[in-house]
Amino acid sequence: MTRIEFIDFLKDFRKDLKDNKSNWRNKTLEDFFEAMESYTEDIQGFYDNMEMDIDADKPTWENFKTILKGATIYE
Repeated sequence: MTRIEFIDFLKDFRKDLKDNKSNWRNKTLEDFFEAMESYTEDIQGFYDNMEMDIDADKPTWENFKTILKGATIYE
């Protein structure tokens, strides 16, 4: 994923919050950041469980996208 593709994702992501807020578990910024922190701590386990050959310690635009999406529903 390129930086430009990530920007496009962010536009769609913000629109999704506006259009589908009821689908988001973490609706406040505080809840979202708390979930984002937790999801970031656990993301390597997600990658391993899904048998994805991704090293979470090597940040990419795709990793950022996955973290943001995960934080919408992560408890």
